[in-house]
Amino acid sequence: MRCICYLLYLVFFSTSAYPEVQFIDVTGSAGIDFEHFDGRSGEKYLIETLGSGALFFDFNVDGHLDLYIVNAATSPPPTQPVESSNYTHLPINKLYQNKGDGTFTDVTLKAGVGDTGYGVGCAAADINNDGFPEIYVTNFGSNRLYYNNGDGTFTDITEKAGVGDKRWGTGCAFLDYNLDGNIDLYVVNYMIFSIEGNQGWESRGARIYCSPVDQMDGTRFQSEPDILYRNNGDGTFTDVTDAAGITHRALGLAVAVGDYDNDGDPDLHIANDMEPDLLYQNSGDGTFTDVTDFTGTGYDENGIPGSGMGSAFGDYDNDGYLDLVVSNAPSQPVLLFHNEKTQFFTDVSFALGIGAVTVPYFKWAVEFFDYNNDGFQDIFVCNGHLQDNIELFSDDTYPQTDLLFQNNYRDGTHTFSDVSTEVGLTQLAKMVGRGAAFGDYDNDGDIDIFLNHSNQPAKLLRNDGGNSNNWITIHTIGTNSNASGIGTKITLKAGTLSLVKEVHSGSSYLSQNDLRVHFGLGKNTQVDSLELHWPSGHKDKFFELNANQIFHIKEGQGIINGQKD
Repeated sequence: MRCICYLLYLVFFSTSAYPEVQFIDVTGSAGIDFEHFDGRSGEKYLIETLGSGALFFDFNVDGHLDLYIVNAATSPPPTQPVESSNYTHLPINKLYQNKGDGTFTDVTLKAGVGDTGYGVGCAAADINNDGFPEIYVTNFGSNRLYYNNGDGTFTDITEKAGVGDKRWGTGCAFLDYNLDGNIDLYVVNYMIFSIEGNQGWESRGARIYCSPVDQMDGTRFQSEPDILYRNNGDGTFTDVTDAAGITHRALGLAVAVGDYDNDGDPDLHIANDMEPDLLYQNSGDGTFTDVTDFTGTGYDENGIPGSGMGSAFGDYDNDGYLDLVVSNAPSQPVLLFHNEKTQFFTDVSFALGIGAVTVPYFKWAVEFFDYNNDGFQDIFVCNGHLQDNIELFSDDTYPQTDLLFQNNYRDGTHTFSDVSTEVGLTQLAKMVGRGAAFGDYDNDGDIDIFLNHSNQPAKLLRNDGGNSNNWITIHTIGTNSNASGIGTKITLKAGTLSLVKEVHSGSSYLSQNDLRVHFGLGKNTQVDSLELHWPSGHKDKFFELNANQIFHIKEGQGIINGQKD
C-alpha cells in the first residue's frame, strides 16, 4: 500500500527543484581545513561511531557568522585536559572567524577554545546577557563551558559554573524553560560506557561495532539520564533535572526545543537510540510532563520505536503549529510528524514522500530549512553508515549521499520530492555524514550548510541561487528576555504567505544553527506584517518592511539597524 501511495505521489505532486539553486563545495576556498578524528584503533570502541557536531554563531558580534567545530580524540581519550602549548599534534575543536569576504581564519589558539576532550556536541548562547555568546561542548568525559570575554578570547568557566558533567554527553541546547530571562541548559546523555568494558562483535568473520541493544537477546548498555541546568543568574547553574520532572533514562542523542502547543513556553523532544523518543511538555511551573504516548511521537505509524539520531521542529505546512522531524538508522524512515493542533501528532512520512526514499540510509542530522526561499520549509538529511567495514557483509556503503527534500505545495496539499540530484548533492563525493549546521555565512540571503563528517574532512556547502527569491532575516536581541532572544516566536505575513518560526538553540544532530531567523518570501518584495512574541510576554509588531534585509530587533526598542544586502 505504501508503494502505491508513493507512486501516486510521484505522478501527481512531484515538481522539479529550482534549477538555479546549487550547493557548491567551497571548503578549501573558504579557508576551512578541519578534519574530524575519532581515534579509531581497530578495537571498535563504540565512542568512535557517533561523530561530532558544529555550530554557526557570531562570537565577536560583527554581523558575520563564525564557525565552531567539535573534534574527538585518541582512543582511549586523554584523562586530563592538555595545555595549549602541546596542541600542535593533537586533534582539537576549532573556531573559525568569518572575515566577511567569504573566507574564514582559524583563531582557535588565540580564542582559547581548543578543547582536547573526546568531543561530541555543542551549542552557543549568551548566558549572562552581556551581548556575547558562550560555547558549551559535550564530551565523552568532562563537558566544557567557555565564557566569551568580548575581546576575541574565551575563558573556561566549567568548574565555576557547575556544568562539567563527566558522563557521555551528546546533544545539548540552551533554552529559557522557566521564562526568567536567564538562559538555561539541557544536556542529553547516552550510556554508561568504558574502554575496559568494550564489547566486540563479529559479522561473517569481520570485527564490527556492537549495537547498544543486542537484537538476539535484548540485552543493552545501561542508559544515562539527561540533565537540565537552571541558570542562577550569577554565572552558575543548578542541576534541577529531578525537580523539573525529567525522569527517564534513555540512550539519548539529540534534543530539539520548540513550543509545539503554542502556550508560550519551550517544550523538549529527545531522539533516543533503539528505544522510544521522548516529548516533554512544559507545564509552565518549572516542571515538564512526559506526553510521548499521548502525542504519538515515540513510535512510527505502526507503533514501532525508532533509532532516533537527530530531530528538529519546524512548521512545514505553515499552519502556525510546529511539526517534528526525526532521523533514524537503516530499515526505518525519516519520521515526519504533523502537528494536529489538538496535542496529537500524525506520522505522515510515507504519505508525503519522505519515508520510502529514506529507509535504506543511515541517517543522522536532519533539519527543516527553506533552501530556495519560496516560503516553505524543506528537509535536509545527512547520511553515513555506522560500520566502517559494512561493505564486507552488506550491500550498504560506509560513505553515503546526503538528501534534500523539496516542499511542494499544490491545491492545499504539501508533499516532498527528492531533489538531491538537481541541487548538486549527488555530484559531490560521498562522505560519512554526522553533524550539520545551517546558516547564511556570506549574508547573501540564502541558507548554507556546514557538514562535520566522521573521521574525514569537513565540508562547507554554499547555497548558490537560493536568493533568486526574496527573503528577510531577523536577529533578536532580548532585554527583559534572554539577550539571545532564544524562544522568541516570530510571525510573518507577506502576500499569501503566513509563516511562523522560533529562535532556537540545539537542533539537527549534535549541532546548532544560526540563531538569526531566516524567512523565504517567494516573489513578495515586502513583508506586510512582522510580530515578535518574546519569552517575557512582550510583543513587538512592524509593518511594510522591504525584503532582502537583515533586521536587528531589540525587545521593546524596535529595529536598531537594518543591514541592506
